[in-house]
Amino acid sequence: MSIKRKVAWGIGIIILAALAYLCFWPVHADPRAWAAPLAQGYVGVYAQNARLANLHTVDLSEEYGPEHLAIGPDGKLYAAMTSGNILRMDPDVSHAKVFANTGGRVLGFDFDAGGNMIAADAMRGLLSIDEGRVRVLVDQVGPNDPIRYANSIVVAADGIIYFTDASTRFAPVDWGGTYEASLYDILEQAASGRVLAYDPATGFTHEVVHGLSFANGIAMAADGRSLFVSETGRYRVWKIDASARDTDVSSGSPSARVLLDNLPGYPDNLMRGRDGRIWLGLFRPRNPAADELSDKPFLRKVLLRLPRALLPVGNPYGHVFAFNEDGHVVEDLQDPLGSYPETTGATETIDRLYIHSLHAASIGWMKR
Repeated sequence: MSIKRKVAWGIGIIILAALAYLCFWPVHADPRAWAAPLAQGYVGVYAQNARLANLHTVDLSEEYGPEHLAIGPDGKLYAAMTSGNILRMDPDVSHAKVFANTGGRVLGFDFDAGGNMIAADAMRGLLSIDEGRVRVLVDQVGPNDPIRYANSIVVAADGIIYFTDASTRFAPVDWGGTYEASLYDILEQAASGRVLAYDPATGFTHEVVHGLSFANGIAMAADGRSLFVSETGRYRVWKIDASARDTDVSSGSPSARVLLDNLPGYPDNLMRGRDGRIWLGLFRPRNPAADELSDKPFLRKVLLRLPRALLPVGNPYGHVFAFNEDGHVVEDLQDPLGSYPETTGATETIDRLYIHSLHAASIGWMKR
């Protein structure tokens, strides 16, 4: 056999091996077909602007990933970091100290009537944190029903704690972290996310709704009767009756309706602001390739066999906006250059707007 023929055979074998890997190598996700809405882009109330550019930033030294920021009852600013640390600092982002380390990854927190921090830890479940003392409140709904991906949280006036379990399929502790697990869940589109409610008086946890494609941010209506929940995998925000029980959002129940649909990016944290505003962060803009593959589960399965850097997750783009309880957008802030990476949310005070981020090595803020 000639050298040219040997080379050709070798190349052919490599190509066949690559095709066999891409088509048949086992993956742990089972992608489902769904119909992605046609992206409208940055038009109308989301018309492109640069109002989020040139943020003030405060370096976090060796810390990064201020995924959730909130002012506590003591007037201090708290920030949940990738390291598992929760930092406490002055509102001007000075004098930062470690308030607690959960040994996991807190993605959202709120405070109860007693001033205790209640945290959703993606690795450990629902936690209570009191001056550095960390206690697990609940890590399962019932026997053989673990809370795999506690994400965001809000404490109601009556003490009930509502929180999202982003995915019952992919636990961050098993999949290399929160970001990696979210990619698997959103590419699979099994819509296994849910909203849970925990009653600290009884220790009982029940399911409010299920059927969400990566259940993420959560906020409560001013009257305490409704919850706002961002569904990252399908670019929308729901308004859900807080009194709902075991409701499938895809069933057309009057207990759950879509408030904001066909968003230009992946919705993340929800935070109540001032004057009735609710702030939402868009982690990244939508990627046309991902939408085009929505009804092609086999090709999405092929994608899951590729290196993570090749997945269609969208380019960096800073974007947070505020809407009212009727779903009308009242303020929109963007940075097309994505200078502050992965804007997951915003926390508003009388004089500042703090910007959340999944991976930034600083806290970004702007004057109000």
